[in-house]
Amino acid sequence: MDKGDPYQAQCLETGRLLRERMKLDGKTFRVTFQSRFGTAEWLQPYTDETVKGLPGEGVRNLAVVTPGFSADCLETLEEIGGENAEYFHGMGGENFAAIPCLNDSGEGMHVIAHLVERELKGWL
Repeated sequence: MDKGDPYQAQCLETGRLLRERMKLDGKTFRVTFQSRFGTAEWLQPYTDETVKGLPGEGVRNLAVVTPGFSADCLETLEEIGGENAEYFHGMGGENFAAIPCLNDSGEGMHVIAHLVERELKGWL
């Protein structure tokens, strides 16, 4: 039970919209979930387990984008860009790219400004 948390639904919808916009199928563009730690069950499929399995499916090149993160952090830089790259290469993958988040780019600041303006409507 999600107890009203829209996180999973929002991630899946973002993935669907990106997949449609990029004209990719569900095998070529997959949504996985990061942020797992400890022994608690987390949303699946897990990113690390998916990455480890891709070379066995014949995937030699992998680009990872993290639209659930607005800025690069320990999870995107170390876990995605470091650990998951090592898993992929260690299982026979050849090329791995971690696509940076929007961070403080002009586009990133535009997105944040738009969200703030939208959410503040009616407050002032």
